[in-house]
Amino acid sequence: MEQRTSFSSAGQASALQTNKVLRNTYMLLAMTLTFSAVCAGIAMSIGLGQGAAMMMSLGALVMIFFLNKAAQSSMGIVFVFVFTGLLGASLGPMLNYYAGFPGGGNLILQAFGTTALVFFGLSGYVLTTKKDFSFMGGFLLVGLIVAVVASLANIFFAIPALSLAISAAIVFIMSGFILYDTSRIINGGETNYIRATVSMYLNIYNLFTSILHLLGVFGGDD
Repeated sequence: MEQRTSFSSAGQASALQTNKVLRNTYMLLAMTLTFSAVCAGIAMSIGLGQGAAMMMSLGALVMIFFLNKAAQSSMGIVFVFVFTGLLGASLGPMLNYYAGFPGGGNLILQAFGTTALVFFGLSGYVLTTKKDFSFMGGFLLVGLIVAVVASLANIFFAIPALSLAISAAIVFIMSGFILYDTSRIINGGETNYIRATVSMYLNIYNLFTSILHLLGVFGGDD
């Protein structure tokens, strides 16, 4: 009887911990996405250049090192906002580019809406079914590496069809990562909400930029 009680208490504690990580992750994610959007808007308004945007992206990559070191402390939250702010601001030139299209504002809103729909749909599915998608990790990592290599190669070849294929692939890969990362949280594979937030943010960020590119192509981008 005591053993059953012990198992029950352990299960309840585990569920409470999981719910706490999940709640904190989505709360911090909402705040960082809002902050990132504000930074993107400021970058658009001041006409941030491509060079500055690239430097900010590189700065965000450097911040990942500090994030990993400080993920267990309150400083980790500060680094998360710096990281997401830099990435948000780096979107300025790209958003201005698409905003220059006929109906560009609607194009950006469509990309945002589609990204939100995909994220909430996939996350909601995992939260409802409690399915474990950890088996997808290896496949997703390989797919991501291939997409990154193809993207680097296309800088030199500049093949429009390849660029379109890469964006489509990234949409599927990031959708898979949303399933994978959400599953890790609810199944106890990720217990740090700062790291979980960064993972989710990157999924959403890359999903949004890829969807925007695809919509831009079909909306008149050559």
